Amino acid sequence: MRFLIKFSYDGSSYNGFQRQPNKKTIQKELEDALTKINNKKTDIVCTGRTDKGVHAKCQYGHVDIDVDINEYKLKRAMNSYLPDDIHVINTKVVKDNFHARYNVVSKEYKYYINMGEYNPIDRNYIFQYNYKLNIDAMKEGLKYLVGKHDFRSFVTENKVKENCIRTIEKAYISKKNNIICITFKGDGFLRYQVRNMVGSLIQVGEEKKNPKHIKELLDRKDRSKDGKTAPAVGLYLTKVSYK
Repeated sequence: MRFLIKFSYDGSSYNGFQRQPNKKTIQKELEDALTKINNKKTDIVCTGRTDKGVHAKCQYGHVDIDVDINEYKLKRAMNSYLPDDIHVINTKVVKDNFHARYNVVSKEYKYYINMGEYNPIDRNYIFQYNYKLNIDAMKEGLKYLVGKHDFRSFVTENKVKENCIRTIEKAYISKKNNIICITFKGDGFLRYQVRNMVGSLIQVGEEKKNPKHIKELLDRKDRSKDGKTAPAVGLYLTKVSYK
């Protein structure tokens, strides 16, 4: 029976989502728990990978379970085996041809930046920039990222043959006290894409670059000539939508 698992995690102490030899990862913790429940090695197929230090408030994966278990008991069993920084929110029986990655229609990421006093408590959850940024200029630059574009200039691993065309449906900046939040919703995101876009927007907010610099980067289609990558802390996968 195939289940869709909805879960969240604090990525602070993990080497990203994807299983890696001799490293602590989200995928390893999930699959170790599922293997105990399913009485055999069990893999989970996720919507996508997150990098080291990145968090997820809403992540999904599908898994095939052979033992007789219902949705509620699977959730309880997984949470009993998982560490406290990973939590299964719910489980749902889906059709055998459902795919947690290929059935996704959109994802939403949020990136948080602290422009105020350094906060050691939030250091793993909000980027401690600790200086004022020109938010109006960042909003102007952000407009250029909305729509269907070749985001090659915002991909760290710039492979010539890789398809870097993605659509960002909406993007906006909100502010509460000294914390700003940059939200991106799109049909998919490439590795480091969000962090690279945020990094370039910070350059605009610092007034080191003008807002049109974002359009120039898009048109250039080359990451090697310019670009800044924002730290992983502060980045959250917040929503995944399916067909």
